[in-house]
Amino acid sequence: MHANPLTRDQFERTLKSTAALNEIKRPATTYWKDAWRRLRSNPVAMVSMGILALIVILAIVIPFVSPYAYDQQDYTAINQGPSAQHWFGTDSLGRDIFVRCWAGARVSLLIALVATCINVIIGVLYGGISGYFGGRVDMIMMRGVEIIYTIPDLLWVIMLMVVMGSGLNTIIIAIAITGWGSMARLVRGQVLQLKQSEYVMASKTLGAGFGRIIFKHLIPNCMGPIIIDLTFSIPSAIFTEASLSYLGMGIPVPLASWGTLANDGANMLLLYPYQLFFPALLISLTMLGFNLLGDGLRDALDPRLRLSLIHI
Repeated sequence: MHANPLTRDQFERTLKSTAALNEIKRPATTYWKDAWRRLRSNPVAMVSMGILALIVILAIVIPFVSPYAYDQQDYTAINQGPSAQHWFGTDSLGRDIFVRCWAGARVSLLIALVATCINVIIGVLYGGISGYFGGRVDMIMMRGVEIIYTIPDLLWVIMLMVVMGSGLNTIIIAIAITGWGSMARLVRGQVLQLKQSEYVMASKTLGAGFGRIIFKHLIPNCMGPIIIDLTFSIPSAIFTEASLSYLGMGIPVPLASWGTLANDGANMLLLYPYQLFFPALLISLTMLGFNLLGDGLRDALDPRLRLSLIHI
């Protein structure tokens, strides 16, 4: 006896069932693996990440392998244009601008990264506590953030530096203690949404304290928005440091940063424009790279965007 042949409808249902079974057999993926897969599919974000990685590597390597020191003066090579010997030219003291740009990258990136990390720690703790307790505690703590926001960050930094004096540590502290407000407000909003979740209620029922709930359940589930805001905060810190150095309140000589190099180049703009062009180019590339990477991370980590794409 011969089996009856499958009809077209039966055949299509069989194919759909097989596809569904294959889908079920696929290994489960985590939130972070899925976010990394989505980030890798974004060519602009990946190119930006590569540019930033290259800038960091060159900032570490170039000052070690260069035949010139960042503070080495050569009065026989004053204000020379770009050449095979001095790729970015020299300044008014005969110092090699190429090595000074990469030595300055170390200082600018160090200030931005350390200050931003401190901002994140303060903002996460402040916003997490404010959002978790709510009520009067939240109102008082958020009024403090609003008071800070009434004065521009740059003005806060300038006032603190006038009191504490100039220097690398002073710049880091000044930027760190004035830029955490946006992070606090972001974390507060996320915690207000998450603290009514079932797993938080279950943890309270089991007797967990507020510290465990905040650090074990709430903050880990806010990491996506925190990372995105962190990525956008780094270029802001770089720009703040550059602005302070441009105003003459940056790091002391002979240390170099992108801001001090831009300030020195601006004074010679009409005569030797290359002295401003190269540090300004590095500042622009770094800020653009972090902003484009932040856009890519927002697309990869935003759950609402992922859900909208699934429905499409």
